[in-house]
Amino acid sequence: MKRTSRIPGFYKEPVDTRRRLLAEATDLELTEMARALASGGLDVTTADKTVENVLGTYALPFSLGLNVRINDRDWLVPMVVEEPSVVAAASNASKMIRDGGGFSADHDEPLMVAQVQLWNVSDPVTASVRVMAEESALRAMADAAVPGLVARGGGARAIETRDLGDGLFVVHVVVDVRDAMGANLVNSVAEKLAPTIASLTGGTVGLRILSNLSDRRCVRVRCRVPAASLATAEMPGDAVRDGIVLASRFAERDPYRAATHNKGIMNGVDAVVMATGNDWRAVEAGAHAFAARNGRYEPLATWRCGDDGTLVGEMEIPLALGIVGGTLRVHPGARLAMKILNVHTAQELAEVAACVGLASNLAALRALATEGIQRGHMSLHARSVASAAGAKGTEVELVADEISEARDVTLDAARRALAKLRMRHEPAAHDTSLSLAK
Repeated sequence: MKRTSRIPGFYKEPVDTRRRLLAEATDLELTEMARALASGGLDVTTADKTVENVLGTYALPFSLGLNVRINDRDWLVPMVVEEPSVVAAASNASKMIRDGGGFSADHDEPLMVAQVQLWNVSDPVTASVRVMAEESALRAMADAAVPGLVARGGGARAIETRDLGDGLFVVHVVVDVRDAMGANLVNSVAEKLAPTIASLTGGTVGLRILSNLSDRRCVRVRCRVPAASLATAEMPGDAVRDGIVLASRFAERDPYRAATHNKGIMNGVDAVVMATGNDWRAVEAGAHAFAARNGRYEPLATWRCGDDGTLVGEMEIPLALGIVGGTLRVHPGARLAMKILNVHTAQELAEVAACVGLASNLAALRALATEGIQRGHMSLHARSVASAAGAKGTEVELVADEISEARDVTLDAARRALAKLRMRHEPAAHDTSLSLAK
């Protein structure tokens, strides 16, 4: 089967059928998929060697994002997230974006910053001159600390100095980390260079660690959505488009709204980051720091009406992701996610995560501009509530439908609906038993 992210009706199929469809679309083995996803994909013995004080494992849903097309290539996207509606919303929005040709994306080189902090630098101007005079030697020393990275084409690219005042002085070592996230690599570089830098500056060594503000490692994504693709049963597409543009401008002027705007983006980004075994806390820290880079907190994505009447979305976001090392070595679910994606570089993975984030943002803004966020979100949340109320099998959808239609998605409402459903079926079962007895 030609690799495609369009699998209509996928959500309607049972889990076994979804796995088969994915296997057909990716050439993965069903047995491999089953092993990787069994019990959350991580056994207790492996978990015990991964972090400390392990008692067991904690599973989250492993889902598939659909309809994603980036730079004229289709992507099936693994997503790990506990919040209802995130996967469905991103997939639906990606279909709208697909109607306009899909996403376009580009990326920076995978540059990370190692920071060496120094105290008591009495003459920062002289310190900076002395450090920069030794830039070539410091870069060579940095490369010697990470020979494996250098062999893969990476290594130190620049040395920078920053005077923070009051004797506080920082040296940055900019490192190309290739397909790694890079934390351990740049930390090793910082540790290696710190004594030499202290000697050059006359200062006292403080912290030696990476920065999670990976603003040298950004992804830029863009999309155009035909207004007709945004239409709902109640609103024409151009009205929805204009509502989304107004929502974008709201976020651009108000940090309270921008925080929630960006949370919607991170719904999609984090789900891809988690599925692939990457550090979602580092990604969150970098994204929010980047959003405040101009002195006030701003939205990462903006939406405008294009000259042709389409909705135009743009986003820039720093994403330090890796496709080697880390959790990928030990977590079967993360390895499966990478096989599903079939990415060849860390930058490709970052582009996919960013595009899913932009799709998630579009889905949230479209809902807010039309029916409100709660209607669609709560209808999907209703299934979780129905399960929590004790519904089993086909009962889950029946109870979920009833409480959604009643706009009362609560545990009490689900329990009442379940009791009523079971009561309707009890007489039939009783009559059958009587007829059999006769």
